[in-house]
Amino acid sequence: MGELMGRTALVTGASRGIGQAVAVRLAAEGATVAVHFGTDVGGAAATVEAIEREGGTAFAVQSELGLDGDVDRLFDGVEAGLAGRPLDILVNNAAAAPAGPLGATTREQFDHLFAVNVRAPYFIVERALPLMREGGRIVTVSSVATRMANPTQTSFAMTKGAVETMSRTLAAQLGPRGITVNAVAPGATRTATNGVVFDAVPGLSEMIVGMTALDRLGGPDDVADIVAFLASDASRWVTGQVIDASGGLFLGPRV
Repeated sequence: MGELMGRTALVTGASRGIGQAVAVRLAAEGATVAVHFGTDVGGAAATVEAIEREGGTAFAVQSELGLDGDVDRLFDGVEAGLAGRPLDILVNNAAAAPAGPLGATTREQFDHLFAVNVRAPYFIVERALPLMREGGRIVTVSSVATRMANPTQTSFAMTKGAVETMSRTLAAQLGPRGITVNAVAPGATRTATNGVVFDAVPGLSEMIVGMTALDRLGGPDDVADIVAFLASDASRWVTGQVIDASGGLFLGPRV
């Protein structure tokens, strides 16, 4: 039996990339997974199909985050799919991509980043808590951009710094209920979606690998395994933490 047999999970942004890998991984451990997607109907269907093909259980839930009523739409679908069951695990993975450096990011892009990356996770947690059992798990996907000075991702890094702070403060608030709250910070992670970027920029992959202690690019499963640990009973004494999931990106000079 899987570590998460009989439990339920909501993974936002689960139609592709890291979110898809997390949903598949949690389902492989026995959880029934609500697969959230914004606009990628086919991607969400593929996630559900991959889970069911391996004997797992999942259902898709649509809501485009950052818009008015987004959290209500999301939880209408989640509650219908759970059919009265409580929620055990929440993974805030959905995020808007970096918009550009200072001077290039428009006010509209800036507001969209914060609406999707900060406001949505905050109110998703608020809405999830009445459904969540004692001993639940909340994991939010952050980024190594919070510990590295990357001028091309200033506004994006700001949003991820916000959810790391949110995780620490909520860990203190929710501890009496046995709910752990942590963040995972991936580095350069090659997915089916962003692989074209790594391929299109000559030398990009080699440059990043050269700055990574474990000497390779990360993959979605590398991050999903860490999220699965934080969702499990084995992580019961870990809360309020940001777990680096970058393979040691930019730790210092490699000699």
